[in-house]
Amino acid sequence: MPRIDRYILTQFLTLFGFFALVLVSVYWINRAVSLFEQLISDGQTALVVLEFTALTLPLVISVVLPIAAFAASAYGTNRLSSESELVAMQSAGMSPWRLARPVLVFGVTVGLMVALLVHAIVPLARARLTDRQAEIAQNVTAQFLRAGSFQYPVRGVTLYISEIAADGRLVYFFLEDARNPREQVTYTAAEALVVRTEAGPRLVMMQGMVQNLRRTGEKQNLSVTRFSELTYDLGTLIDPNAARKRDLRAYSTLRLLDPDDALLAETGATVDKARAEAHERLAKPFQAPVAAMLGFAMLLLGGFSRFGVWKQVLWAVVALIVVQFLGTAAENQVASDASRWPLIYVSPLVGAAICVAVLWLAARPRGARGAGKGAPA
Repeated sequence: MPRIDRYILTQFLTLFGFFALVLVSVYWINRAVSLFEQLISDGQTALVVLEFTALTLPLVISVVLPIAAFAASAYGTNRLSSESELVAMQSAGMSPWRLARPVLVFGVTVGLMVALLVHAIVPLARARLTDRQAEIAQNVTAQFLRAGSFQYPVRGVTLYISEIAADGRLVYFFLEDARNPREQVTYTAAEALVVRTEAGPRLVMMQGMVQNLRRTGEKQNLSVTRFSELTYDLGTLIDPNAARKRDLRAYSTLRLLDPDDALLAETGATVDKARAEAHERLAKPFQAPVAAMLGFAMLLLGGFSRFGVWKQVLWAVVALIVVQFLGTAAENQVASDASRWPLIYVSPLVGAAICVAVLWLAARPRGARGAGKGAPA
């Protein structure tokens, strides 16, 4: 690689590292805060929160890298222009097509990073995250036992806890089981404890009362039993039909391109939906070189100005927004009808076409650009 190409590539990679670090930190902190609130309210420890936020990091990075590539190319090109280095290169006879070569190498490098993430690291992280979510879903204490709000573990069951003491005691416990329309059972207790046994979690209620309302025809009989200690099987609060489906993002791209019956049964997805997920992964790495080229090509329009290239930067941002909008619109169309997955490739193709058109326009002589405007009389 020529020295000038290495110089431009080094400048862009350095800026890319900075912008990627900043953007990933911002995105990750926002995701971590929401996960922290959700998991802590579910009774999870700080280690579980840290594990979950770490498992979401690869997905965040794959989303942020194309944006960081655009920011690095736009800022780097602006700096080359403001320091007259870009003007010197063009004066030495380097055309926009020649100047774009190291930028394309930079974009492809970032695209390879994105490809590694979306095809290898993200599926592994999603698979681990899915397994951990399934494990936590089995934790009845974390899922249902929340203080200060009514919970509905399964249809016909109402659960309420006034507060949870620091030592784990459930203060002022209420449980109503109305799954049987002919028999409604209500449990109230001053205190309760959750005890883990080999047969599953058990709820030990103390100093309480059981009210059993039986309906026989038009007659209703209410029986009341007071107790000092009563054990209740919390396993009955788990709905056996509420099995969690695995996430499509937890599977490899090759399996999604040719989904088998086992994958479809585990995820509950269709063949088109699985293939749409695979093609979305295949299209995602192309966003990086397109974003990098947009940030570079737009800034080549116009000549040197002491006021900078803020107009070109604005047009570059607008072009990126248009490309991203097309990508989002395509994802929405595919989400409504998975058979429309070819639309996923529209966004990178349009972005590439814009880059080629802008480079062609920048490579034209300035006199040729203004020839169509007419000569003064």
